[in-house]
Amino acid sequence: MTTAPGPAGQHRRTATPVPARGLTVTTRTTTLAPVRRLGLDVVARRSGLHPDLVRRFVALGLIDATRDTAGRLWFEQSAPATVARIQRLRAALPLNYASLGLVLDLLDRISELEAALRRSNAGSRSDESWI
Repeated sequence: MTTAPGPAGQHRRTATPVPARGLTVTTRTTTLAPVRRLGLDVVARRSGLHPDLVRRFVALGLIDATRDTAGRLWFEQSAPATVARIQRLRAALPLNYASLGLVLDLLDRISELEAALRRSNAGSRSDESWI
């Protein structure tokens, strides 16, 4: 402590600042892992459907889902896109949901075959632009 002159010549005591010690602050940054699974409510909300209809799609095998120990359904990130695809096919074709499973399987198989054909023709110069 030091003394400093005050009013009318009185001395008052003032505190001297204590030098700050070197304070080491360690911050850790962690990257949050991307969400790999979506819950039933999230898929239903994103697709604009009732959760019971999403459950029906799972029961019919139209959407892949896993169950945890509590029995809750968990979906892949692509599930809302798959539900949208199902809804588009349902609107375009006069088929029930069970029949749409076959249509989806056939469309997926066609896509795989086209991709394999593109890979096999990648090195060759082909006039087949329709593929």
